[in-house]
Amino acid sequence: MPFPRARGVLGEIASMVRFFAVVCRAAVTRPINWPAEFVEQSWILVRRCTAPLALAVMAFGFGTIGTQAGQIFAALGATDRLGQTFVTGSVRELGGWATAMIVAGVGGTAICADLGARKVREELDALQVLGVDPVKNLVVPRFLALMVVTGLFDIYALLFGIFGGIIAELVNGQPLGPVWGTLFANASTTDLWGSVLKTTIYGAIIAIVCCYKGMTASGGAEGVGRAVNEAVVLAFTAIFSFDYVFTQTLLATHPQILVIK
Repeated sequence: MPFPRARGVLGEIASMVRFFAVVCRAAVTRPINWPAEFVEQSWILVRRCTAPLALAVMAFGFGTIGTQAGQIFAALGATDRLGQTFVTGSVRELGGWATAMIVAGVGGTAICADLGARKVREELDALQVLGVDPVKNLVVPRFLALMVVTGLFDIYALLFGIFGGIIAELVNGQPLGPVWGTLFANASTTDLWGSVLKTTIYGAIIAIVCCYKGMTASGGAEGVGRAVNEAVVLAFTAIFSFDYVFTQTLLATHPQILVIK
């Protein structure tokens, strides 16, 4: 099914929504021939994103929360409150945000470039002529892999983010007992499932934007590069917008997580 390049922001949003519907329908219609490619694409994402994600979230946990916030709390004589800061900073926001940035920058751009190169070389048109649906065989496994792996990466990012903050506390000679106490006192299952769900949707957004931009690339190698740049900007903008709506909705529907213990 061809996806011509839309004009204007609203036109592109409408086209991406339609593209998302086509991908979802292709994922559940027979024949289901995408599981093998899904596993391969998931493994590629894991290989490419694991190390950068671990380094990024440890750096943020060490520098932003552990060092900066730790110094402020130490000056106030309330270093035990750092554990609660991990909940609001790392679990609710930083872990998911860092995961989305790494996956979009490493995995999403690679997928967009791959599909874009196939598009400008007319490989997608050739597949359609042969009766092979490029959406079912190329887009669906990449969409599912990005969505699932991004959600699982969030748990990985949370652990490394907190670990980075703990290292900062040890470097500064601060006791960990009070920090762990306020961390577990303020953490809840709502924070965890909200973070994982939000990050999984981040993955879906990244996948749709990057796959759509790749499938609609034109203009040779220059057009592929332009599509990759546009995909990154649109994915980041969509993630920031969705993050605001999701977080406000979660806090409004679960006001108990706003209570600081």
